[in-house]
Amino acid sequence: MTFWAPQVLVGFAVLGICAGCLSGLLGIGGGVILVPLFLWCFHLVGVHPDVLVHCAFATSLAIIIPTSISNTLGHNAQGHVDFHQVVFLAVGSALGALVGAWGASMLSGPILRVLFGVMQLTVAAKLVFGGMSPSEKALIDRPISLLVVGGISGAFSAFFGIGGGVIAVPLMVLFLSFPIHLAVGNSSALIVVSSLTGTLAYIYNGWQISHLPHGAVGFVVLPVVLLVLPFSLIGSRIGVRLAGAFSHAKLVKVFAVLLVVVAIRIMSTAL
Repeated sequence: MTFWAPQVLVGFAVLGICAGCLSGLLGIGGGVILVPLFLWCFHLVGVHPDVLVHCAFATSLAIIIPTSISNTLGHNAQGHVDFHQVVFLAVGSALGALVGAWGASMLSGPILRVLFGVMQLTVAAKLVFGGMSPSEKALIDRPISLLVVGGISGAFSAFFGIGGGVIAVPLMVLFLSFPIHLAVGNSSALIVVSSLTGTLAYIYNGWQISHLPHGAVGFVVLPVVLLVLPFSLIGSRIGVRLAGAFSHAKLVKVFAVLLVVVAIRIMSTAL
């Protein structure tokens, strides 16, 4: 079977649109959908087991770059991106990623995955049931606060292999008092930086690896990127428009549902 098989193309189209829509709506990368899609697809077409997971991660990140750029432009047109804040968030995220990568090699994974899941469930409950609306609180955008939030986001992202938006958005809402539309827009811009860095690393580290599928550039399977990207971009535009149509309260609840799903998924890997 090849990437051009009808069932594979249908999967690319449907889940590509879903990933893009989720990304545009909630300011996440979309890897929560793309990575399982590629693990299934690459296994189906016979990608070598030694490189299958790396190719799934790398190809997902490569698609997330232009998708997040599209998301950022769309949210910026609605006035929901502050690039001054994004710079500090990105610096903090890069530093946090170094800590997260170190921690991943030093600490007990299963226990921390369970703790992470519990934290996500707690944050989801706090988003839905706790606190005042952002309009009732002063927005906090001091550089040190932004660096800390970016650092925590980057550390968890690197440690657990998840998109930083799942952490960054609730942190911006709960601890910086950002309206969720601004948090989603800033997160989209932040993901451009993190996904680009990750993609380049996968290309470099996979450059001399054997058993790569045809058309791969490092671990990035370029034909799959070209097939899925148009659908992801379509979904991205849909998601950005939906985000603009949602009230703060409704979008918070949608994001809380995502946190619960991610928490269950992360905790299940520890069992």
